Amino acid sequence: MANALQEQLLKAGLASKQKVRDVKTQKRRDKKARVDDGSSALKLEIAEQKRLQAEKDKALNEQRFAEATARGQVRGLVSEFTQFAIKIPSHAEIKFNYTLDSKIYSVYIDEKIQSELLKGQLGIVRYEDKSYLVPHKLAERVNLLVPQWCGYLWQQDAGKAIEVEDDPYADYAIPDDLMW
Repeated sequence: MANALQEQLLKAGLASKQKVRDVKTQKRRDKKARVDDGSSALKLEIAEQKRLQAEKDKALNEQRFAEATARGQVRGLVSEFTQFAIKIPSHAEIKFNYTLDSKIYSVYIDEKIQSELLKGQLGIVRYEDKSYLVPHKLAERVNLLVPQWCGYLWQQDAGKAIEVEDDPYADYAIPDDLMW
């Protein structure tokens, strides 16, 4: 007994089957039309969401444009440090350790390159699982543009010892070329 009143009206002859179908169709159309209740608060909220999404999309597009510009510089930088990289000698015996992203990497170098690294004439850049020995100025530029690639860069501040009060070993000098 889906609709008892309809059946009674049909039996009494007060309504026709066509009229029942028309009423059902009209009810379905009215129900679809009432999905949007027409409240101005809902319309304002939807408009605000669209505006915020448009601002977010615009900011994201500007960020992507800036990154693309930076990538152009980075591409040039990659080609530059691969071109100017100093070849690591194959007969090197000194292991030089450096840290990058909380990981320790090592490069085998000779005494000449070790002294240049410790004096700040060279730096180490790590790109795509390969270490490059590059001039200090180039390593500084890499550190400015893409700091996560700069493995070792001697800086003036790093050479100064930090003084700690009540240090029992303060009177003893630590050599700069101390290797473990």
